[in-house]
Amino acid sequence: MATIGLSATAATRIRFAVSCLWEVLASVRILRDPGVPAVHRRWADRARAGVDETGLLWQLVAPSGGYTPDFLTPSPTGLAADLDRELDGLRATPPSVVRFQLASAGRAGPSRDDPAGHLARLADDPAAGLARLADEIAAYWSVAIAPDWPRLRALLDAEVQRRARRLAENGSDAILNDLHPRVSWRAGTLTIDQPHCVAPDVPSGSGLVLIPSVFVWPSVLTVTVGEPQLAYPARGVATLWERSSRESDALTALLGRGRARLLTELATPLSTTELARRTGITPGGVSQHLTTLRAAGLVVAHRQGRSLLNTRTAVAEALLSAAS
Repeated sequence: MATIGLSATAATRIRFAVSCLWEVLASVRILRDPGVPAVHRRWADRARAGVDETGLLWQLVAPSGGYTPDFLTPSPTGLAADLDRELDGLRATPPSVVRFQLASAGRAGPSRDDPAGHLARLADDPAAGLARLADEIAAYWSVAIAPDWPRLRALLDAEVQRRARRLAENGSDAILNDLHPRVSWRAGTLTIDQPHCVAPDVPSGSGLVLIPSVFVWPSVLTVTVGEPQLAYPARGVATLWERSSRESDALTALLGRGRARLLTELATPLSTTELARRTGITPGGVSQHLTTLRAAGLVVAHRQGRSLLNTRTAVAEALLSAAS
C-alpha cells in the first residue's frame, strides 16, 4: 500500500498525461505474467513476436507484484504522447538514479534470472545501458504497439477528455474516488491499495499526474519518486480488442444498415477514416451517416489534435442496450 498526501491546494494541481513509456512498461508486464488477462489475449498473441526475452527491457520490467525501476517511466510532460521525446528523457536519467533504483530492487549484480548480465552492465555504465534500452523499446514499440496505437490513442484521449470534464464540473474528490476500486482519497490522503507495493509514501505531494492506460488494466501502478504518478485503467479497454459485433435487426430497421453499423462500431471513439476502414463504407458515406446520427443526438464529435473523433452519446448507449 502507498499513500500520497494531497492538501486541498495540491489537489488542484492534478493533471492528466498520456505516456508511450507507461504503455510499454505495462504491456511487457502483461507478457511476463504467466496468465495473460482474457481481455488482452488477442493482442498478446500478436505482440509476442516483438519481445526479446533475453533483452534488457525484459529483465527490467518485473511481473505483477515485483518492482520495476521508476526511471523507465519519467514524468510525462502532457497529452501529446511522443515516444521519441520520452526516450530522450529516459536516456537523460542521471547514472546515480539508475544505480540507486537497481540496488533498491536488489538487481544491480549478477543474477540467475539475468544470465546475460544486462542489469550488471547497466549499473556499470548507465549511459550506454540506457541507450541500448531506448533502442530495445523503439524496436518493441514498432512491432507490439505501433500497429494498434491509433486505436489505443483514441481510447486514451477520450478518457482524458471525459475525466477532465468531470474534474472541472465536480472537483478532485469525484475524480480521485472514481479511478479504481483500489484508489481512495480521504482527509487529504490518496491511498493506493496495492499488494506487495514497495513504493515509499509521500507525506505531502505537491501535485499528481493521472495517466490513463490500456495495459495497466485491471490493476493500478504508481511512481512516488519525484512528481507522483498514478497509472490507471482507461474505460473501454474491455471492448478494445473485440471483433466488431453485428448490428441488431431491430437497430437496422430503425436506422438503416449503414448507420446501425457505424453506431455499433463506436464502442470506442473513432475517426471517419477508421470507421470507413472497419466497415467498408466509403469515407463520404461515413460522413453523411455521421451527420444524420449527430443531428439525432446519437453521436457527438470532438477534436483531438488533427483528428475529429466520434463518440456515442448516452441516448445511443440506451438505444443499443434496448435493441440488443
